[in-house]
Amino acid sequence: MNAADKSHSKEIMKYLATLLIVLSSVVCTRINAGDWVTYEGKQGPGKGKHIVFVTGDEEYRSEEGMPMLAKILAIRHGFKCTVLFALNPADGTIDPNNSTNVVGLKALETADMMILFLRFREPPDDQMKYIADFVNSGKPILGLRTSTHAFEIKRNKQSVYAKYDWQSKEWPGGFGQHVLGDTWISHHGNHGKESTRGLINEQFKDHPVLRGVDDIWGPTDVYGIIHLPADVKVLVYGQVLEGMKPTDKAVTGPKNNPMMPLIWIRNYVGESGKTSRVLGTTIGAAPDLESEGLRRLLVNACYWGLGLEEKAPAKSNVEYVGDFKPTFFGFGKGKKGVKPSDHELK
Repeated sequence: MNAADKSHSKEIMKYLATLLIVLSSVVCTRINAGDWVTYEGKQGPGKGKHIVFVTGDEEYRSEEGMPMLAKILAIRHGFKCTVLFALNPADGTIDPNNSTNVVGLKALETADMMILFLRFREPPDDQMKYIADFVNSGKPILGLRTSTHAFEIKRNKQSVYAKYDWQSKEWPGGFGQHVLGDTWISHHGNHGKESTRGLINEQFKDHPVLRGVDDIWGPTDVYGIIHLPADVKVLVYGQVLEGMKPTDKAVTGPKNNPMMPLIWIRNYVGESGKTSRVLGTTIGAAPDLESEGLRRLLVNACYWGLGLEEKAPAKSNVEYVGDFKPTFFGFGKGKKGVKPSDHELK
């Protein structure tokens, strides 16, 4: 093949790659109302406020945990909650392994708060725009577990949202570090073998996010956190335990000396100049949410984020609405054939 043929071949490959990105975007935008689930708020302090949950991770069952939390916020506290999922466009089932298709993000245009539980996602630009616009809206953001590395922009590196990538150099650490406070660093605890005890920072024990919270434990491990900015308030530290039970002893040695931040809050000033209240946490997988204390902290975080902390109960009701039997974390363990409508209240 001569030089001209090689050049022509490269141009064709570039064209086909661009066409593939465009076609993927078109497929992903074929949506209908059954592609997400909305829980209308009952009576409560949250009445009139709309929280949108954006889920999509292959490992920690955000597609199970977030609908449960949304039901509590809607039925127990009055918030309207919409939960969005990564979907298989062919059959409309929830597919956590589809990293390019979170359907219904337009709901963020009118949302009052965004809760993210994502891992290495790359939505097409027409979907990503809704997230970026919300990030710059001055409205509150809550990011759970792998949201420190929510985005990995590898198919379309020319995207205007490429800086959201967890390894971005333009935005050091991408969305996770720039907005939440840190990006992916490491498993600090031994993944799958050392669980996490949340220890409340006495300096902020009276903060409204911690109101009525007296116990936090989860089977997921502590993450390494090293980049938190100076304005961060660490509400809870993550103590590494020797095993996978809440009664296990703390690991001795450097893993707990000092302990890593587990839950923190900060203010993020977006490109618009508007300021958002932000809560980041590296705990929050579906089985972690069996912890009543963690559920209460996250409910409190919604009150605080939305400026409703004075209306929050002294001890928020976080009783399950219906059954909750979460699948344990791990790759390839997600339930197959589940549609968003299967999460509707019966």
